[in-house]
Amino acid sequence: QVQLVESGGGLVQAGGSLRLSCAASANILSIGSMGWYRQPPGKQRELVATSTNGGSTNYADSVKGRFTISRDNAKNTVHLQMNNLKPEDTAVYYCTGRNPPFYWGQGTQVTVSS
Repeated sequence: QVQLVESGGGLVQAGGSLRLSCAASANILSIGSMGWYRQPPGKQRELVATSTNGGSTNYADSVKGRFTISRDNAKNTVHLQMNNLKPEDTAVYYCTGRNPPFYWGQGTQVTVSS
């Protein structure tokens, strides 16, 4: 059973930055595509970013140019660097494994104040 554990969430002012991390209990190269999803209050879960084994990345239009996904295959970790945060980025952020997502972390709260 693959486990994904997120960390790094918190409260930040608009314009600030946060770096989320996801530690996987298995080799992420064997898992395949890794990603981040988020669920804003009262809304559906939505894609934030994905990263394939081959190094390809994909971002939601709303975060392009502000968020960067990266992966450290040797440490089985995935990161999401979030810059210039906006109040609308407030959500629970989930680390995912495979595409479409099969493995999900428990989520970490990100709150951006205006």
